[in-house]
Amino acid sequence: MKDVSQLLALLGDEKDALLNHVCKTISKDQLHLPNPSHIDNVFLQSNRNGQTIRSLTQLYHHGQLSDTGYISILPVDQGIEHTAGSAFAPNPIYFDPENIVKLAIEAGCNAVASTMGGLAMLSRKYAHKIPFVVKINHNELMTYPNKYDQIMFGSVRDAWNMGAVAVGATVYFGSAESDRQIIEVAKAFEEAHTLGMATILWCYSRNDAFIKDNIDYNTAADITGQANYLGVSIQADIIKQKLPTNNGGFSSIQFAKTNLEMYTKLSSSNPIDLCRYQVMNCYSGRISMINSGGESKGETDLAEAVKTAVINKRAGGAGIIMGRKAFQRPFSEGVQLIQAVQEIYLSKEVSIA
Repeated sequence: MKDVSQLLALLGDEKDALLNHVCKTISKDQLHLPNPSHIDNVFLQSNRNGQTIRSLTQLYHHGQLSDTGYISILPVDQGIEHTAGSAFAPNPIYFDPENIVKLAIEAGCNAVASTMGGLAMLSRKYAHKIPFVVKINHNELMTYPNKYDQIMFGSVRDAWNMGAVAVGATVYFGSAESDRQIIEVAKAFEEAHTLGMATILWCYSRNDAFIKDNIDYNTAADITGQANYLGVSIQADIIKQKLPTNNGGFSSIQFAKTNLEMYTKLSSSNPIDLCRYQVMNCYSGRISMINSGGESKGETDLAEAVKTAVINKRAGGAGIIMGRKAFQRPFSEGVQLIQAVQEIYLSKEVSIA
């Protein structure tokens, strides 16, 4: 483990506030925190079968964060979600999916998550070397005008045949198509568990009506927290969520059921408290929640990634799933950035708030 003092210095003026914050909303004692015995403590008492337990063990016990309870995953599905040209123009080597897998291996990730077609091209060469997470649905941007709807691109059975340890899927909670997506993904996750694979849900809120007075509440803690609760309800083993940027989404748009204590007793304006509310909605942390690394903005990427990792870890989250910040830069720099974030999770200097 390396000295993380230089990484933590990137927090700048926020360093003391982020590292010394103590949660007075939801106590850490109320959470099932990431630890080396996460599989035994959580999933052995669940309905997951022996093969699924083994797949989860493969995922949690691989890479630099092996045996910690924390997870570092490289996700590259932007070739479909954002168009390949826009995603890979900064670094065209990633048009070749082998370089995606190589980046995840070199960086010491727990797993690589990508498209059915991309991982299928390399499955015989790499599926036994790093856990594969096959993303089975996507939002495609070729339809004009653009629409935002996750549709199935592959089958659970095909992912199982290529040796994947898990399937990943997205649901746009709050969207007009969410009912169909929930039903499709719930059935896919049931099949995955039957076949012995783990399940990871990209748990997004998407609705233009969640934007009010030029404030985007699609990443509000209360809305994303409820999305998490729906996600674990369809038996996701890991939830992938965007870091909350604000709160009070339901009350601002006057939608759904709220309680004043949601915003006072269970959360505050502090970013760690907001993230902890997300974790609480994952069955009090029984289901691991990892936050998104977000888009690449260039020189500020490392500082932003470190800040996200600190917030996630101190809140009780289980890691980061970071793609664009890593693959939209030279290969070696991408490796270094991913490993820098992993150091935050290995460091004892960053503890649970």
